[in-house]
Amino acid sequence: MARILIIEDDPAQMKMTALMLINDGHTVLRAVDAESGMALARSERPDLIVMDVKLPGMDGLSATVRLKQTPATAAIPIIALTGLARQHDEKNALAAGCSAYIAKPLRYQELYATIDTILGKGNPGSP
Repeated sequence: MARILIIEDDPAQMKMTALMLINDGHTVLRAVDAESGMALARSERPDLIVMDVKLPGMDGLSATVRLKQTPATAAIPIIALTGLARQHDEKNALAAGCSAYIAKPLRYQELYATIDTILGKGNPGSP
C-alpha cells in the first residue's frame, strides 16, 4: 500500500485520519504544521499527502503551492481537508495544486475512494 503523509494540527483529527489509513493498509507519516510537513515531504517523498487547509502559521493551500513549485515534491498528489466547506474552497484547493478536496467531517469511504482514484486503483484495468 501507499506511504501517506498527514499534515494536520488537530490531535483528534490526526488520530482519526491516521487510524483510517492504517486500517486500510497504508503507512502513515505525521506532521502538525505546514513547515514540518513540507520538510517531511522533501525528505521522505510520500506517495500522497493529506493536508488540512487551516494550519497554524502557513496554511495548507500556501504549503501546497510551495510543494508543487519544488521539483522534489511537485509530483506528490495532495488531498485537501477542510472543515470550512464553503462553495469556493474546492476551487481554491484545486487551483493551489491539490488533486482532490474532502470536507470534514471525514468519512472513511470517501477518503478510501479518493485515495484509490488518485493512486490509480479506482480505474478499471489499472495495476
